[in-house]
Amino acid sequence: MNGEFVICHLSLVIRHLNGSASIDAMDEERSLREHLVNLLDMKGAHVDFRRTVSDVPFEVQGRTVEGVPASAWEQLEHMRIAQWDILEFSRDPSHESPKFPDGYWPTSQQPPTAESWVESVRAFEADLEEMKNLVRDPDQDLFKPFPWGNGQTLLREALLVADHNAYHLGQMVTLLRALGCWG
Repeated sequence: MNGEFVICHLSLVIRHLNGSASIDAMDEERSLREHLVNLLDMKGAHVDFRRTVSDVPFEVQGRTVEGVPASAWEQLEHMRIAQWDILEFSRDPSHESPKFPDGYWPTSQQPPTAESWVESVRAFEADLEEMKNLVRDPDQDLFKPFPWGNGQTLLREALLVADHNAYHLGQMVTLLRALGCWG
């Protein structure tokens, strides 16, 4: 897909969301940044991260059910590791990603300790906040490809984080429902 087409399309989407066809480029970019932060915060149509991961009993964190390939612990750690990798890639040209796919998943289905879950949630939230700070920063160009990548932009990486988190959080909710620990 052509980058200019994507930018033009995003501009039209932002105008529609704001209910205005006449906002200037600075307002468009500010609005886009706000929408990205809301998407990263999983607001709107997405389930809330904090609600999903709060109060999951330790004895359930490592369990799975037929049809759901990963435990809640595996989902949480995978989300944390992948988000951390995307964040570091977005701000550090010397960052080296974990080996794919094994480096993006924990080595065990069950967390090592009850505190491991809490530590993973804290790390996930801290990295998410850092990603949102990058997106909020007007000095960070959303559209300019990183010199160290293969055409990736901050916009693409922020959307990737939001999409990946929403997907795996949905899997976690499905699992927790099946285990009787949701809603």
